[in-house]
Amino acid sequence: MDGIVSDPQEAPAAGLPGFDALHARADGLASPVPVAVMGAPDRTVLEAFRAATDRGWVEPTVVGPESGFRDLAGSSGIALDGFGFLDAPDPAGQAVASIAAAREGRVRFLAKGQISTPTLMHALLDPEHGLRVGRVVCQVVLMEVVRDSRRFLMADTGISIKPKLATRVDIVRQAIEVARALGVDRPRVAMMAASEAVNAAMPETIDAAELKRRSADGEFGLAMIEGPLSFDLAYSPDAGSKKRVAGQVIGAADAMIFPDLLSANLTVKAIMYTADCRFGGVLRGTTAPVAFMSRADTTATRLNSLALALALLDR
Repeated sequence: MDGIVSDPQEAPAAGLPGFDALHARADGLASPVPVAVMGAPDRTVLEAFRAATDRGWVEPTVVGPESGFRDLAGSSGIALDGFGFLDAPDPAGQAVASIAAAREGRVRFLAKGQISTPTLMHALLDPEHGLRVGRVVCQVVLMEVVRDSRRFLMADTGISIKPKLATRVDIVRQAIEVARALGVDRPRVAMMAASEAVNAAMPETIDAAELKRRSADGEFGLAMIEGPLSFDLAYSPDAGSKKRVAGQVIGAADAMIFPDLLSANLTVKAIMYTADCRFGGVLRGTTAPVAFMSRADTTATRLNSLALALALLDR
C-alpha cells in the first residue's frame, strides 16, 4: 500500500449508531426481554440491571448466590423489584444454569457478570449442553470515541488467542453482520497490523492482503475490506493524508479486525482507560447473544453492553 492510492469513489455512508441511539432503541422495546446474568455479587451488575429494568429493557434473572446478592442490594440501597433469582453458588454452576435457561427458552440472551471468561467459555462450548452453532465464538466491541465523534467495531477482543486464516474469515463475517444489524449496509473493514506494507516476516499482513483480495472478488458482499492497515490509517483521515495512502476504509473503518488477542486486548483497553470513550461488548457465534462484560466494567459500560446485545437479538 505504499504510495498514493486513488481517492475514494463515494462519500462515507451513515455510520454506526452511538450508545445514546442504542439506549433510545432499547427504550422503544414493546416489552422487556428476559435475560440471565451470571456471577458473584457485584454492585455495578445490580445497578446496571436495576436501570435496565426500570427503563423496560429487560426482565433479569440473577444466577448466583442469592443471599449474597440480596445482602449487597440491601446494603447498597438497590431495589430488587422485578428481579428473579436462580441460586447457584459456584461459577461453573452459574454458567451451566444460565445456558440451560437460554436453551430452554426461559431467557433470550445472557449477560456475563462477575464470572471468569474461561469458566463461561467452557460451558458455552460444551458440545452437548452449550450454545455452539458451528461458528467461531468471538467478542465484538462497539467503541465510541466522543471527542472525535468516531464509532467503530473491534474484533476479536476477548476469545481467539491467535486465529488462523479460516477463523479470521468468520470473525470478519461476524463483525460485518453486527455492523449491518446496526444499520451500516456497506461496512468498511480494516484488517489491522503494525504496518500497511505486506511483509513475509509478519504473517498477519499476508492474511490481511488475502482477505482484501477475497473482498474484491465479492466473497463478503458489499463490505469493503482493506489491509493491512495500521491503527492510525484505519482511524484517522489525517494519517492517510500524511502517509499518502488513500482508500475507502482509510480514516473511516466501521470495523477493525485484529490479528490476535494480544493486539486486540491491548488496543481496546488502552482506548478504554485513556480516551474519552464509551463502549460495550457482545459475544457472537452462539445461539443466544451474550452481553460480554469485563469484571472491571462500570455500571454505564454494563448498560451499554446490554443495549448492544438487545440491538442484535435475532440478527
